[in-house]
Amino acid sequence: MLAAMPYDTPEPEDATDGATDPHAVRSAHPPESLLGQLRAEPERAPELIALAAAARFAAPARRFVERMRAHGDSPDEIGRRAVRRHVHVARAEGAALGVGGVATAAVDLVALAWLESRMVFYIAAAYGYDPGHPMRPAELLALQGVYETPAEARAALDRAGRPVASALLKSRFDRSRERTLRRRLLGFVSHRVALKVGGRFVPFLASAVSAVQNGNMVEDLGARARRYYGG
Repeated sequence: MLAAMPYDTPEPEDATDGATDPHAVRSAHPPESLLGQLRAEPERAPELIALAAAARFAAPARRFVERMRAHGDSPDEIGRRAVRRHVHVARAEGAALGVGGVATAAVDLVALAWLESRMVFYIAAAYGYDPGHPMRPAELLALQGVYETPAEARAALDRAGRPVASALLKSRFDRSRERTLRRRLLGFVSHRVALKVGGRFVPFLASAVSAVQNGNMVEDLGARARRYYGG
């Protein structure tokens, strides 16, 4: 069963930062409202995560970029720093959560999707794009290959943003729904789905695999986002 994230650790220090930003990269719990929606509608997991991340991270992304600009950092420097920090956290979280293999697979994937989403909003802000604009979550989904274009993704997000019936929210989260959630999350965290199967769901072997894979997937997405927003 999907549970809340079992960690809340401080942002890693970066000797080049000068000062730390507590919002920049922190292993925060996804909101309980999101977890409830994922239990109820696993098929719409990417859209639900993108919408929740947009609401949660737009303001922190703005503050982070303002802070870095005040130190004289260029957009490219801010973008690179955002990627580096998120890769660091992704590897640490992958190692911690991967120990349980299939027992923690959904938790691991939600944490990774949440972290990747946050990074994209920080990168967009680094290059001067408003992280609170309605197209940012659509661009996130397109960058992840969930949809071919941001316009197509935006149309899906408009549908995903509609209220969920209370009866559906109370529905039983069985193994079939958990498998659906894992499948949709795998497609969200990386468009190279073939790279994410194998050792990830093997108990005790999955820790090292998840650490490497999570870091690589975040780094890959960061590079795509920097190309997209930085030109």
